[in-house]
Amino acid sequence: MAHFGSKGWLVQQLKDIGIRRHPIGQKKVEAYKASVLYGLYQKYAAKRVDPQEKNA
Repeated sequence: MAHFGSKGWLVQQLKDIGIRRHPIGQKKVEAYKASVLYGLYQKYAAKRVDPQEKNA
């Protein structure tokens, strides 16, 4: 299990939503720096809304 916010955590989160390769570079996400992965996370994963938060 990776620490929250680490590169390993970002890779895990991106893979959980189906992003295994960078959309432009087409290399595996493991090959990129954490700053690039964080940008992908913000673009794709952070937009998802938690169903529990929606009801609040």
